[in-house]
Amino acid sequence: MEDQWAKIIESIGEDLSRPGLVDTPKRAAKAFAFLTQGYGLSVEEVVNDALFPSASSEMILVQDIELYSLCEHHVLPFIGKCHVAYIPTGKVLGLSKVARIVDVFARRLQIQESLTAQIAETVMEVTNAEGVGVIIEAQHMCMMMRGVEKQNSLMKTSTMLGSFRSEHKTREEFLSLLQM
Repeated sequence: MEDQWAKIIESIGEDLSRPGLVDTPKRAAKAFAFLTQGYGLSVEEVVNDALFPSASSEMILVQDIELYSLCEHHVLPFIGKCHVAYIPTGKVLGLSKVARIVDVFARRLQIQESLTAQIAETVMEVTNAEGVGVIIEAQHMCMMMRGVEKQNSLMKTSTMLGSFRSEHKTREEFLSLLQM
């Protein structure tokens, strides 16, 4: 990857022997590997059996999970927050595991719509929840730094599964909790 970064930098007309750029291909390769580390992670690894018995059947919401991803169209960042809610059916997921599931998928080349669905489907599968709701709000550098250059744009996506889709009251509760 380091060699590829060197080629990209040279192709824009830069001189890799310039003091500020001497180690840039190495640093860029390391940074890109970090930003795409989700490819090397599996849900099983990050969840690590952190499902705990619980009699709770009330909604669990983890709000404002920071996320950083790269859009698959321009390989530019999109940055935002994710809200994940689920209704357990006998087991709850360790709190940090919800954020780790977000990172597994966010740290890949991605579009926000797919990211939202992947997180919801995974939480549903892992927890066997009655329902799952996921909302992501993000700013996309591909829209802010290039193209239409709209600095205040914010994209919101949602995926509602199970009772979050079929029960209007469940969806309403989720949305009202986000506004508190």
